[in-house]
Amino acid sequence: MSTPATSRFVRLTVELVVEIEDEDVVVGAARSRIAEHAEEGELDPAERAHAEGAVTEDTAEALSYLVDPFVLVGEVPGVELQQASWSSERIAYDPDSPDWEFGEDDGDQEDQEDEEIGDDEEAGGAGHSG
Repeated sequence: MSTPATSRFVRLTVELVVEIEDEDVVVGAARSRIAEHAEEGELDPAERAHAEGAVTEDTAEALSYLVDPFVLVGEVPGVELQQASWSSERIAYDPDSPDWEFGEDDGDQEDQEDEEIGDDEEAGGAGHSG
């Protein structure tokens, strides 16, 4: 139920850990997606070259290029995505370690950034936004 004091906007936070089983397949899929976007006129030649270089150098960047939050919520009835940002990074993952939990990153860089900018501001970083 919505009241005047209740916002209609919701921040949905999702954290995933995936294992890259074949880096060449992920990079190839990202390069194909870039080619499609270029053919559709969504990327100029300079943007295409930059994107291809980024996904070729870093498989985490390639994965980030393939994951699309717009697709995730696009079919949800009654919801319209207003803004999204996402990123990916390589992490040390040991699900059996008592030291590893969701929400913790290996370098504590995000925690430090959050402390520096405060709770009311949004941190920038590598990734994509829309």
